[in-house]
Order: sequence, then C-alpha cells, then structure tokens
Amino acid sequence: MREEYELEVLEKYDIEVRSTRRIRGAFFCDTNKGTMLLKETRISGRRALLLRKVLGCLEERGNIRADTPVFTRDGELLVTSREGNVYMLKKWYYGRECDIRQESETLRAGAQLARLHMELRDADVLRESDNRTGAVNDEAPSDIPADRGTLRAVLGMERDPSEEIRKHNRELKKVRGFIRARVTKNEFEYLFLDSFEKMYHLAEKVSERMELSGCTGLWKDSVEKGVLTHGDYNYHNILVNGDGMAVTNFEHMCVGVQAHDLYYFLRKAMEKYYWKQKTGQKLLEAYENVCPLSPVEREYVGLLLAYPEKYWKTASSYYHSNKAWLPQKNVEKLELAVRQEEEKRAFLESVFSLGI
Repeated sequence: MREEYELEVLEKYDIEVRSTRRIRGAFFCDTNKGTMLLKETRISGRRALLLRKVLGCLEERGNIRADTPVFTRDGELLVTSREGNVYMLKKWYYGRECDIRQESETLRAGAQLARLHMELRDADVLRESDNRTGAVNDEAPSDIPADRGTLRAVLGMERDPSEEIRKHNRELKKVRGFIRARVTKNEFEYLFLDSFEKMYHLAEKVSERMELSGCTGLWKDSVEKGVLTHGDYNYHNILVNGDGMAVTNFEHMCVGVQAHDLYYFLRKAMEKYYWKQKTGQKLLEAYENVCPLSPVEREYVGLLLAYPEKYWKTASSYYHSNKAWLPQKNVEKLELAVRQEEEKRAFLESVFSLGI
C-alpha cells in the first residue's frame, strides 16, 4: 500500500515515469527527463526552496553536479502523500558511491569538495538563481528572499566551535559520573573508565587551545557573511561515474565555516587509513590546489581533528541508548578511538605541525 502512495506522489510532477526501483528509503525513477530520486524528507518548505535556489544555480553554471530538487506542476517542492509522509523529488545520477579505500578516488573527492566550496563562496550564487529556469519544468514562483539573514534563519548555523567542544567535555564528565555510580559494570564501562583520564585530558587541552585560537573569530565572520557549507560531506554522499563526481544529500546545508566540511571528510577518510600521514598530506594538497586554506582555517581543521571526537561520540551514543543491551560494536568503536590516538597525534604533528 505504501508503494502505491509513493507512486501517486509522482503523478504530481510534469514527468513521464518509465520505471521505478525501490531502494532503502527511496525510489529510483527513470523518466523522460532523466534519472530522479523520490525520497521522504523532514525539511521545511522554506529550506527546500533555498536548496533549490542554490543547487539550481550550481547546476546551471556546470561546475558542480548536485541532486537539485524538482518542482511539481503546482510549483511545490514537497508533496504529502495520503498516509501523511512528506516527499521530495530530486535530480539524480547513475553511478556508485565513492570508494574511500581507493586513495586516488579519495583525493578526487577532496578536490571536488574544494570546487564546491569555491562555488558556494560566490556572493552571487543565490541572486543569480532568481532568474534561472528549472531543470525539469519552468521555474516556479519564489517568495523567499536570498539575503544573509534568511540563510541563517532558514538553513541554521553551525555552533561556535569553542562552545561545542565545551559541551562535549561536559557530557564526557556526565557519562563518567553515571558509570561510576553503577554497581555492576559491563565491558564498555570498564574500558571507558580506564581510558577516561587520558582522553579527557586531551579534550581539555584542545578546548584550551581553541579558546586562544582565531577559530571563534573565523566562525563569527563566516556566519556574518552567510557562508554556505554542505554540512555532511562524506563518501556516502558522493556518486562516481564516467562523467566525474556528483555531490548529493545537501539537506544538512547550513551557514558556517567551510573548513568544517574539510575536517569532517578528512577525519572520516583518515580513520579508514589509520591516520596514514602521506595520504592525509596528499588529501590536504588536493583540496588546497583548488581552494587554499588561510592559516586560521588550517588551525581550525587541525584542532577539530585533535579533539577525541570518536571517543566522545561513542560515549554519548552509549549514554543515550538502552543500557540493558550493549552492542559489541560500541566496545570496538571505543577501543579503536583509544588505540588510534597515538597515530592521530603523529599525523597532526607531521601534517599540521600541531602538537597537543
């Protein structure tokens, strides 16, 4: 029955659907106007419209291929099915997910992120999109301005990095207090308590360095200027085919520091490569060959990498989960976070000249 509702949603669009193929949480659609993806979404109509403006402009310029949302016949970007679920149809591309295990492909993805950032830095990216035509049908009327205030209000902002780290540190202490109070402790809890002092000391040192750095100033400046970031740039959201790479899933786009995208992608990649210094250096160079980093941006990336993010995230996931059932994977993640710390420290000293 649900599939029937989803197919009814497609009737709202000015397209001819030749075939559909269901995947996890979405529909691939082969249409007379190209491949598209129908997917449930929780974003607001205003956010959807701003995404359409930005991605439509990038698409028209031709430098970045993205999953641009498509308007219905009635000029809407979101459609509610009879069962009450909200859907968005997006332009899509044939291809496979970026293979992070292939170093050359990882480097290409880093360069692609740099190109995306250069496009998003252009102050005219939204103004230009107001007069363009749609990728599927004529541009629907727009009633949302594209000024910096609207970007901050609708897309949201990254948190002040210093405050975010302080928040993480408070939570780590809360987790320790909770575990200490438990009479019977499991394997995860013993491992957490055994590693806490070392990892928390590192977290505090990074917090202190962040306070003395220019990172908060960089964040304030980026927010004031309305600088756009992807918000979730990782290998799952990069499609590779014979024509190059397409960047997808911009639903987490926000106003903030673009170097945060680089930090996130670099961390995800380096965890897979066990903080291999040569690979990390080449990935950083692949990005900077297109979009050079300022000294404060480099400091921003280095300090965020220095923070024991995986350790905090695993502890937070445990704290907010059902303690009666602890997946073995959580123990493995915590062990890996502690074990890789020395490798990461050597990586930061070599690649970022950063000693913590």
